[in-house]
Amino acid sequence: MKKIGILFGQERSFPQAFINRVNEKKVDGITAEAVTIDKVMQAEPTEYAVIIDRISQDVPFYRAYLKNAALCGTAVINNPFWWSADEKFFNNALAVKLGVPVPNTVLLPSKKHPDDTTASSFSNLAFPLDWDGIFKYIGFPAFMKPFAGGGWKHVYKIDSADEFFEKYNETEQLVMMLQEAIDFTSYFRCYCIGRKHVKIMHYEPRNPHHLRYDANHDVSDEMLKTIEDYVIKLNEGLGYDFNTVEFAIRDGVPYAIDFCNPAPDADLNSVGQENFDWVVETAANYAIERAQALVPGKDNLSWGTFMTDAVGAAMKAKPVAKASRKTTKAAPKKKATPKKKR
Repeated sequence: MKKIGILFGQERSFPQAFINRVNEKKVDGITAEAVTIDKVMQAEPTEYAVIIDRISQDVPFYRAYLKNAALCGTAVINNPFWWSADEKFFNNALAVKLGVPVPNTVLLPSKKHPDDTTASSFSNLAFPLDWDGIFKYIGFPAFMKPFAGGGWKHVYKIDSADEFFEKYNETEQLVMMLQEAIDFTSYFRCYCIGRKHVKIMHYEPRNPHHLRYDANHDVSDEMLKTIEDYVIKLNEGLGYDFNTVEFAIRDGVPYAIDFCNPAPDADLNSVGQENFDWVVETAANYAIERAQALVPGKDNLSWGTFMTDAVGAAMKAKPVAKASRKTTKAAPKKKATPKKKR
């Protein structure tokens, strides 16, 4: 029997609906349940073939547990190693390389020194930064937000340089990024599961939270197809099998605004019944697919093309020649000359 587990925190509607849907399908040799952890021993496998991770971004203990599970062959969705290394500023940079439009964005050092550092720790950082160049590149209005955060925590809308410095002073040790504001005419939030299943949801982030999915934007089928292609391209590059991508359309161009959401909101009360049903059904089918394809004891994680291409290039690269080592051979022993008989 292959078990599919779901690891979650305070949410209730999606985890239970996911478990119920997998079990309702009655796939031979497959069952689903909430993950139970009673001990974590190094290099020891878990009882789960697949784990859907919804909480480890907030619980370091869970993240370490999932890495150990993945090492021992569990297919963890999403890849805990990549999730640990990823952040929003890198995502934007990768999107540029992939040809997906994104707002102009710059990275900012933390306003306060990190613990156990002083001004001397920043010998390579110019002071002051080229603020005029930064503001010219970004423009106003702009948004300032953590470079590695989720949701709307510590997000500021900035309308001027003076307001920027006022808000920047509040960020303390957070590493922030400043991003061009996109004055959009329509906005979409897109689930992507398995890097191939996409659900484009009409969305209005300017509405109160409970009304954000109560939107209906008038866009062409061609625009929706472009958005779908961009969603898949981003998730293939990053390697996420459960993620959401948000797009703001300005002057006919869809800009990817936020696409590092590996534990996206899937609560019935916020996403609505239709979207909820889609994500439950699609996630259940994909988890079963991963469980059936699992090879015990092997690496069953998904890796994005950014990583696989890098590994492939390294494998093809000419290996560095090892330095030759001179050895001194011992001189051959001389054969003893037989004594003449007298």
